[in-house]
Amino acid sequence: MAERLSLLSLTLSPSPSTPAPTTMAAFSTTASSRILPSATAAAAAASRARLSFSSSLKCLQSSPLVSHLFLNQKRSPMVRVSERGLSSTASPKCAAASDPDQLKSAREDIKKLLDTSFCHPILVRLGWHDAGTYNKNIQEWPQRGGANGSLRFEIELKHAANAGLVNALKLLQPIKEKYSGVTYADLFQLASATAVEEAGGPKIPMKYGRVDVTAPEQCPEEGRLPDAGPPSPADHLRNVFYRMGLNDKEIVALSGAHTLGRSRPERSGWGKPETKYTKDGPGAPGGQSWTVKWLKFDNSYFKDIKERRDEDLLVLPTDAVIFDDPSFKVFAEKYAEDQEAFFKDYAEAHAKLSNLGAKFEPPEGIVINDGPSEPAPEKFVAAKYSSGKSELSETMKQKIRAEYEAVGGSPDKPLPTNYFLNIIIVIGVLAILSSLFGN
Repeated sequence: MAERLSLLSLTLSPSPSTPAPTTMAAFSTTASSRILPSATAAAAAASRARLSFSSSLKCLQSSPLVSHLFLNQKRSPMVRVSERGLSSTASPKCAAASDPDQLKSAREDIKKLLDTSFCHPILVRLGWHDAGTYNKNIQEWPQRGGANGSLRFEIELKHAANAGLVNALKLLQPIKEKYSGVTYADLFQLASATAVEEAGGPKIPMKYGRVDVTAPEQCPEEGRLPDAGPPSPADHLRNVFYRMGLNDKEIVALSGAHTLGRSRPERSGWGKPETKYTKDGPGAPGGQSWTVKWLKFDNSYFKDIKERRDEDLLVLPTDAVIFDDPSFKVFAEKYAEDQEAFFKDYAEAHAKLSNLGAKFEPPEGIVINDGPSEPAPEKFVAAKYSSGKSELSETMKQKIRAEYEAVGGSPDKPLPTNYFLNIIIVIGVLAILSSLFGN
């Protein structure tokens, strides 16, 4: 997994000499809980990010593989950069809902990409940043922000919090071109959830069918994503996440995704250039990780932040506050001790985040499963397998069921027929009767 994701992740700016996708670890940025650097660092990082973005953009535009990087020209507006700024030709209608079969196939291609590129963190970050602009106080779509695919437009990619995410688009664009029946909004969230699951994290209860915005004018204004080093970290996190409709438990659970990835100071303004945990990669070496095993999704983030004993592990102000703030600490302590509880709450929070602000077609969304679902077995009723009017005890019910299942039966199907055995039994009974009557 490469560096780090987030909705609270740090910003990383790409370099013109960014390595090929096979070393995608170098592309990832921060993790799932801090998206922006501190106010002072943000300004400097933003300036560096814009310069670096321009170089990367020229490089990307010259590549035949990513000539349609930001938009699928058949279905979306074409963005052009001029001295006046951005111009676009937008189609009048929103993109159609995604095709379920293409969603399944795209998921398999994303898994292959993850296996070869170690880009889990940056894909999680991409999905988070597209959804994390949501404002619950705005009813209109797409003005309310959220998961609508707007992050593919250059104007939003240039936001300081999104530095480096152009590399995530470069990785996903071949998949988008292959599966034109999948919207960008769905692709970003599909990649994010798949990355968590493939890193050893929980299964995310996702739904799809998100509609894409069609023009850069529909992108949210800059400044809706959280900062990693604000003067009052707890207040800042609550201001940002409460605006999205998330609570303290969800803030802490989402912070736990910082168990993945690393931060690079030359891109984000945070972290060390290299540590003993990152000097050998995978991918381009360097950066500072939050955890020792920064390619595995588990609850080690909470354990390492709580102990704060290893100088080679990164602790941001917004990381430290989850154990300093009394309300946050309740959940952070719980997750440090109970990984199963963390996985459960994280999966729910991630799914909620991925739906923020989205417009679904159909309205109820699309659920893709790994295979056909099996109907739940019929509830065992002892009366079906016994006679008489008296009610059997629970112990006797269980005994009857165990004996019934031991010979191949169950409440859901009749006992199998064995004609040979039946014939033997009949012959035996006849032999006994003949012997009795003969005597």
